[in-house]
Amino acid sequence: MGSVRNDLLDHVIIFNERHLLMLLKDYIDYYHHDRTHYNLEKETPGGRHIRPKPNSSAKLIALPRLGGLHHRYAWKSAA
Repeated sequence: MGSVRNDLLDHVIIFNERHLLMLLKDYIDYYHHDRTHYNLEKETPGGRHIRPKPNSSAKLIALPRLGGLHHRYAWKSAA
């Protein structure tokens, strides 16, 4: 409960039960697939591994999560 409160609920205004359930669903997905955990050596419970930079021209891009409150970062190769 501490993580969801610190990462999400302390930063948003909940409008109704439907809105809360949508946010919690998104948070659970974020928590398992995007949020790294120190106890898992900076991996995610869902198994996403840290990927090294693929080449020197690759750029780091931010992918918004939870409405832009948090981000997942990924490498994008230049075209």
